[in-house]
Amino acid sequence: MDLLALSDFTLVARHGGFGRAARASARPKATLSRRVGELEASLGIRLFERGARALKLTQEGRTLYERAGLLLNELEEATAAIASGGEKPRGRLRISAPLVFSQTAMGKIAAGFVQAYPDVRLEVTTEDRAVDLIEEGFDLVIRVDPPSDLSLVGRAFLRDRLVVVASPDLKRPTAGHPAPAVSRHASDTMVWRLATPEGPSELQARPVLTLSSLIMVRDAVRAGAGAGCLPISLVSTDLAAGRLVHWGDVADSAITLWALYPSRRLLSARVSAFLDYLKQAFPNGTPDELAAFMEG
Repeated sequence: MDLLALSDFTLVARHGGFGRAARASARPKATLSRRVGELEASLGIRLFERGARALKLTQEGRTLYERAGLLLNELEEATAAIASGGEKPRGRLRISAPLVFSQTAMGKIAAGFVQAYPDVRLEVTTEDRAVDLIEEGFDLVIRVDPPSDLSLVGRAFLRDRLVVVASPDLKRPTAGHPAPAVSRHASDTMVWRLATPEGPSELQARPVLTLSSLIMVRDAVRAGAGAGCLPISLVSTDLAAGRLVHWGDVADSAITLWALYPSRRLLSARVSAFLDYLKQAFPNGTPDELAAFMEG
């Protein structure tokens, strides 16, 4: 198989069209089109459905793109490692991370990582949606309790749990009376199932304020707007300082953060270095380590 034609195919697939791929690579559109056509002829299959305005991968094309992209990345990384005389991390590393983790810890992690590995150009995108690593060109993603995905491998590096907290000025309501609450989701009422030293209990809550960010929820809870359900790592310092009080742990609320990457035989030196850096930052992966990291 012609590796140059395969490379041109993955370039066109990644950019979603011959024109965009030609502009990104500064290569003639006609050359890319010819090479992809030759690859289709040699394989005896159609890789793209060519519409009047859009270019779409066929099922066979998508399978080839996913597998060939990984193999070509491995070849590129192996070549770069040989050229540099070893497995020194270098080049671009693209990471997608969830909003709260990015707001509280990712900036410090990123700064420390690029100082330790100055030849790596780190790019971090913050969003809570499940990005497609292959199609969107990410090397690694950080996800909270991700569903099983056979195309990805990785490791859990942090654990957390949810607690209900409130300002010391807010009195906990008696049974049968809902507590005013700050929530991320609009609702008339909700029930928090808590684990307390006295045993399991339920607490009814009535959202009086809806905010889309957990950071905003925490700040509003601090200001006395209502009780809130938040990760312990985000409020442990406030609890220790007396700015917030603990109403109970939410039952069965364990949270795990995972670092995931495409399954490869040859792991990128950049990804491997970042995974090692996470392990150094959070050796035990506990909520207390995350809280200390954010405050340090």
